[in-house]
Amino acid sequence: MKTKFNHIVILAAMLVGSSACNKWVDTKPNGAPTTAYFWQSDNDLKKATADMYVIMRNESTWGRNLFWVQDASDDLIVGRSKADAANIKNFIPSGREGYLKGGWNDLYTMINRANQVIQNVPTSKNTTEAARNQALGEAYFIRGFAHFWLAYVWGHKDQGVPFDGPENAQFGKRIPPQLPSVKDNYAQVVSDLQKAADLLPLFETYGADDQGRAHKAAAWGYMVKAYAYWAQFDQSKWALIPSLCDKIKTEGHRALITNQATGLQNYKAVFTIANNWSSEYMWSVTSGVQGGSEFPGVVLENTGWTLFNGWGYFQPTEELYDEYEANDPRREATILKFGDKFTYFGLPFTYYSTNSLSGFQINKYMEPYSYGKDGVSSTNPYINQSPDYPTTMLNLPLMRYAEILLFKAEALIQQGKSGEAAGPLNEIRARVGLAPIANPTMADLKHERRVELACEWTDRFHDLKRWGDYNTINAPLHGRIHANKKDPASPYTIQEVWPKRNFDPSRHMAWPINPDEVTNSNGAYKQTPGW
Repeated sequence: MKTKFNHIVILAAMLVGSSACNKWVDTKPNGAPTTAYFWQSDNDLKKATADMYVIMRNESTWGRNLFWVQDASDDLIVGRSKADAANIKNFIPSGREGYLKGGWNDLYTMINRANQVIQNVPTSKNTTEAARNQALGEAYFIRGFAHFWLAYVWGHKDQGVPFDGPENAQFGKRIPPQLPSVKDNYAQVVSDLQKAADLLPLFETYGADDQGRAHKAAAWGYMVKAYAYWAQFDQSKWALIPSLCDKIKTEGHRALITNQATGLQNYKAVFTIANNWSSEYMWSVTSGVQGGSEFPGVVLENTGWTLFNGWGYFQPTEELYDEYEANDPRREATILKFGDKFTYFGLPFTYYSTNSLSGFQINKYMEPYSYGKDGVSSTNPYINQSPDYPTTMLNLPLMRYAEILLFKAEALIQQGKSGEAAGPLNEIRARVGLAPIANPTMADLKHERRVELACEWTDRFHDLKRWGDYNTINAPLHGRIHANKKDPASPYTIQEVWPKRNFDPSRHMAWPINPDEVTNSNGAYKQTPGW
């Protein structure tokens, strides 16, 4: 099997995967690079753990491709002609698409790198206990984090995804076993994240150079999410969530950004470079002009109105726009429609699109493009000038504290405690100036989760699956087709932009594994049930 668990040492993985990370290779005087002289100091441990994060910048992971499985929801359409992406959207992928197999391979590479740290740190030489604990904490977090994504994307209740680690005596002597159920994967994920939380420091103890590293509240946050996803198979997991959410607030010191003048400013402030490390930060892809996630450029208008090379993917639907209450400022902060005003490379700009198939664009990640002057992209110091790697200084949020509040509310509603759920749910509504809800229902929770987290890496599609909202998945999707696509004031008609689909819960609850992985395992692995 090609899955990278234990056959590639961390040194080799670093050599092929990381031009941006620290160069920590020790080389023998006469011979090839080796790990024989590694694991010899606290600095070695820090370099090894840094290498675990490199894959988070890849296009195959949080740069773009893992988002294609989230594009299968009712919130977004592909945006441009892209056969592999359309096949995923329409639930007819083969599993061999690069958009699927690339993410699978890279997530397992992350696990491999974490396993190398977990295996070697306990016997490292000339290292302090503090450095060993830090390295192990980060490794358990990265292993749990990557494993979580593999589990929920490809794991099925009747068949899990492969996993192995140095704790097992057979590690390195066998092909990693495919776990019986995704429930077993979630159990391992939670175990790793708990170990991480026990070892890691609080986020605020990090200096500027270490702010992108794993921290205690992030580990608790992904435990919450793992429990929530696990709860679709085991309702008892809901009871474990509220107290953990409270710990994130009280001990982890996470909170919503609410110190601006209006609800719109409160919400928009989250998605700004200045607030990359705000109290709302839980976990993100650390970005910069020379590295990080290219996602802000991926969702920007194709060719960026000739001023910058946007790619024009993942366009919002009329269904998502209509979900917002009329006075909800999150709508305009999230979605650009014809006629909306914004600043683009220092110039006032009015949105229109000759490329958008829905008449909308994601707005959440546009702040980095506001800088510069006279409409000249090269004057903007906050973006990568490369059209092939359009990263920005804006961190890409993968989890925000707002999601923790929503999971707490959902867990309480699921336990019949709607009155208690009003607190966390209304904390989110109050920030944007919306009226409170006294006894929220699951319908209220679904609405709030959708509009608060729209177009983020929180996976609306998986929410619909775990809630059993299959009719919502299958409904046709609509957009605004304008009479003149070059005129921001052009009138429009609402038209179908993506036809009704055929989501089948007996087949489509998990994505297909690359058939070549199954073949290369010599029968050890089985394809996802239904595929």
